[in-house]
Amino acid sequence: MTPSSEKDINGLGNPSFEGKRRSNCHFSPAHAAWGPEEGGGTSHSGTKLGYTVTDVPPWYLCILLGIQHFLTAIGGLVAVPLMLSKGLCLQHDLLTQSHLISTIIFVSGICTLLQVLFGVRLPIIQGGTLTFLTPTLAMLSLPNWKCPAWTNNATLVNASSPEFIQVWQTRMREVQGTIIVTSCFQIFVGFSGLIGFLMRFIGPLTIAPTITLVGLPLFESAGDMAGQHWGIAFLTTFFIVLFSQYLKHIAVPLPSYQRGKKSHSSPVYLFQIFPVLLGLSLSWLLCYVLTVTGVLPAAPSAYGHLARTDSRGDVLSRAPWFRLPYPGQWGTPTVSLAGIFGILAGVISSMLESVGDYYACARLCGAPPPPEHAISRGIGVEGIGCLLAGAWGTGSGTTSYSENVGVLGITKVGSRVVIIAGACAMLLSGILGKVGAMLASIPIPVIGGMFLVMFGVIVAVGISSLQYTDMNSSRNIFIFGFSLFAGLTIPNWASKNSALLKTGIIQLDQVILVLLTTGMFVGGFLAFILDNTIPGTQEERGLLAWKQSHKGGMESSQLISKVYDLPFGIGTRYCNVSWFRYLPSCPRKLSCDKRMDELKAARQKTSVETSLERNSEVGADTPISTNWG
Repeated sequence: MTPSSEKDINGLGNPSFEGKRRSNCHFSPAHAAWGPEEGGGTSHSGTKLGYTVTDVPPWYLCILLGIQHFLTAIGGLVAVPLMLSKGLCLQHDLLTQSHLISTIIFVSGICTLLQVLFGVRLPIIQGGTLTFLTPTLAMLSLPNWKCPAWTNNATLVNASSPEFIQVWQTRMREVQGTIIVTSCFQIFVGFSGLIGFLMRFIGPLTIAPTITLVGLPLFESAGDMAGQHWGIAFLTTFFIVLFSQYLKHIAVPLPSYQRGKKSHSSPVYLFQIFPVLLGLSLSWLLCYVLTVTGVLPAAPSAYGHLARTDSRGDVLSRAPWFRLPYPGQWGTPTVSLAGIFGILAGVISSMLESVGDYYACARLCGAPPPPEHAISRGIGVEGIGCLLAGAWGTGSGTTSYSENVGVLGITKVGSRVVIIAGACAMLLSGILGKVGAMLASIPIPVIGGMFLVMFGVIVAVGISSLQYTDMNSSRNIFIFGFSLFAGLTIPNWASKNSALLKTGIIQLDQVILVLLTTGMFVGGFLAFILDNTIPGTQEERGLLAWKQSHKGGMESSQLISKVYDLPFGIGTRYCNVSWFRYLPSCPRKLSCDKRMDELKAARQKTSVETSLERNSEVGADTPISTNWG
């Protein structure tokens, strides 16, 4: 093997990592048969990697890249509690909003550690999910949970009064209990292996309207926030679009240090990595300048007042430096039947989205496609994460973050140790009360501008699932169009005519109202029924292309075991009992003979490929002759 080919295999073609790995890169024919190992490698998309999933980068690189992953997730982490604050009657209590932000950051750190160590074991961040937001807001819009009129008036709200605390905490405890109950369903689906069975009936035509209807119903909330000052909102949107789309390929030279080299600069694609963070920061800075210079009005009733940086009070000075979130901090959770079925739709959507994220993450970090036991374990651990989120009181469940999967492709670092460092940064930030207070004080129009982009991307992600289907088929056009339109029309009518849906049984009335006012449930349910009952081929429905996109090549069991088996020798050296292999979330060990046969086949395959490459090179300069005897 030539030195250049060895360099490519070890991922050293990436200049960002050259000089850091030469001392610990090892390569052997066995490694070639198995795929990427500790010495770096390539992703399944053919991209060179500096560090694969099982590698351990230098400690300083782990810290920096871990913080980067945390900052990339900030937009989604902040969005959930800010959107939920109105339904919880907290729109005028910024200090409590900051506590909610700190709580969701802290719990996301815990869930990320659980997922990387004991779940699917891929480098993937966990955080609050917007799929729970729509059914939660539908539940809080029920007549018995609507906010009292006086909570909408900032002059009448005393955030420290027992009456106000009782108002918002009773609603939060109801949300907590509902999330805890529905998370048990996700835990069961994951650890029982039922997710594989469900995937047989749920295809792109079910996922497309479900995910699309997560973002579409939120247009009113995003518009109300942006409408507080359209100039600031559009400027925020402009910055995010400029950085993420137009300047994403422009590298910014930053000071860099490598052992054995003098100080120099390295190109870093800052605009592609931090478009949301940079956009928010610049708009926030502009709002501060306009506030100090008196351009923005000081009168609370004037248009544009909420764009001032001092319009949201002195929350930063009132917030404590240290505050440790804990389970039951808002009281003992309660539960009612009404919200359970609505949030179940969010749970199913979250699971399907996470399965897609697992495969995408594996391709980008140089890991083989996740086997069924790893997917089952990942979904089960996400259910445990939702259980913890409900116990702590974040107001939402947790799911895998797609935007952080994209960061893996940008940085070319797929090590899960980096994500562990990022999870530790989230835990530390969740304890620092000033961090949550700072994020809660972002001007309303800036948040609205960010939501215009974020919710639009969510809608587009849902529609993009149709790429696997035959959209020249009138069957598919009908299913998607009808499901999407019904998912908008029926909830709108039900919310305006709730009196016509009363059956006389209060609990049943609440269940019906929550389900019919949750667009993602209505659209997803109709799409599921129609797609599985209207005749259509597997290719027409997109199931073949969907499965093919999630199908990997022949991988060695050693590599799969190295990436996806439980850590610390669990199931191998320790806790190794015979009945483990019958659990859907545990790997099935191959016998020694099968392992040897597989290793021989892998080596033969590598040898054949090398021989074919050599023959093709020779054949290019050798004339072909035929002998007919």
